Amino acid sequence: MKSKSVAILLTFFLGGIGVHKFYLGQNLGGVLYLLFSWTFIPALIAFFEFIGLLLMSDQQFDAKFNGIPMGGGSLSGNGRSARDTTGALSELKNLYDMGAITPEEYEEKRKKLLKDL
Repeated sequence: MKSKSVAILLTFFLGGIGVHKFYLGQNLGGVLYLLFSWTFIPALIAFFEFIGLLLMSDQQFDAKFNGIPMGGGSLSGNGRSARDTTGALSELKNLYDMGAITPEEYEEKRKKLLKDL
């Protein structure tokens, strides 16, 4: 999970060389920022991205950079709805029944899912 606060700090302090792009998984953008950093154009763009990240809601950030859909269902602390957790538990049980995972793996993942709920 990517943190909005970390992204904001990286954009402010190291945005001119594209470190925030690498952090957010936009590697091509990061390479372009590095290649053109001597022109200071990436620093100017990073300033506007910094403002954009500041104004972006946590839900929008998660939807864009963490792949967590916006809205729909009651969400737990990790952004997963109870319905999603139930589905994940069902899939986990199927994997265990098929012998694809060990009993230890099953228990560990089941406890993590239930804890996150």
